Amino acid sequence: MTISKKSMKWIPWLLVLPVVIIRGFTTLYPILMTVRNSFFDIKILSGINEFCGIQNYLKIFSDPKVLTSIRFTVIFVVVSMIFHVILGVGLALILNMKFKGRRFLRTIVLIPWAMPAVVVGMAAKWAFNNDYGLINDFIRLFVHGYQNSWLINTGSARAAVIAVDLWKDLPFFAILVLSGLQFISGDIYEAAKVDGANGIQCFFRITLPLILKNVLTLSIPFTLWRLTTFDIVYSMTSGGPGEDTALIAYRITTEAFTNLNVGYASALAMLLFVVMAVFSWLNIRVMNKIDN
Repeated sequence: MTISKKSMKWIPWLLVLPVVIIRGFTTLYPILMTVRNSFFDIKILSGINEFCGIQNYLKIFSDPKVLTSIRFTVIFVVVSMIFHVILGVGLALILNMKFKGRRFLRTIVLIPWAMPAVVVGMAAKWAFNNDYGLINDFIRLFVHGYQNSWLINTGSARAAVIAVDLWKDLPFFAILVLSGLQFISGDIYEAAKVDGANGIQCFFRITLPLILKNVLTLSIPFTLWRLTTFDIVYSMTSGGPGEDTALIAYRITTEAFTNLNVGYASALAMLLFVVMAVFSWLNIRVMNKIDN
C-alpha cells in the first residue's frame, strides 16, 4: 500500500496537533475565565459568586489603592524605560569599545540580570536599611552622620524600587543593544572621520540612526515587563510604605490571592491586558513608520 503525497501533507499537522491543543487550552482557557470572572462578584471567603456586570470595572476608578498603584506604575514604567534607553545605550557603547578584558566585562555585567528577582529584592531590602544597609554606609563615607530611611519614605522608596529594577535589567538591555552595534561596519566611521566628523557627530549621525529601530524593538518587551513587574516589589517593600510602591501587577496579586477577591482582580487584569495591547499596537505602528 502506497501513501500519496497529498495524504502525507497531513502527517506533520497530526504530529503537532496534541501540542497545539494543549498549548491552546492552557493559553485560551485562563484568558476566557479571566474575562468571565471580571463580570462577577467573586469573594471566596464570603462564598459570593454573583453576576455584577461592569461594577468591578467601575470600582477601579474609585478605589484609592488602585489609583495609587496606577500612578506609581506609570511613574515606574516611564522613568525606568527612560533610564533603560539612555544608560543602556551608554553601557552598550562602552562594551563595544576595544580594550583589554572586554569579553570578561561583557560576561560579568550580566550577573545582575541572571539573579532571581526575589533574591535581588531581598538583598536590596537589606542594602537600603537605614542602620546597617550598604547604601547608607557608603554615603556616610562622604556625609558624616547621614540618615535616610529609604523604604519608609514614599519618594525614596519609589526611587529605590526603580533603581533596583534598573540595576537588574539594564545590563541585559545593554547587551541586546550591543548586538546591534556590532553590525555597524567600522568603515562607515573611518569615512566619517576622514570627512572631519568628531565622536559626537558620529554618534548622532551614524550610530543612533542605525540602532534606533533595534532600541525601539527592545522597548516593547522591556516596557511590558515593567508593566507586569511583581517580584521586586513583593520581596523588597511589600507595596509599602502604605500602598505607595504597590505596582498594578502587585495589586492584582494581592486582590486575587490575599483578599481572595477574584472578580475584582480579574477586572484589574483585563485593564492591564488592554493597556499592554494598546501600547504594543502603538509601538508597532511607530516602527512601521520608521521603516517607511
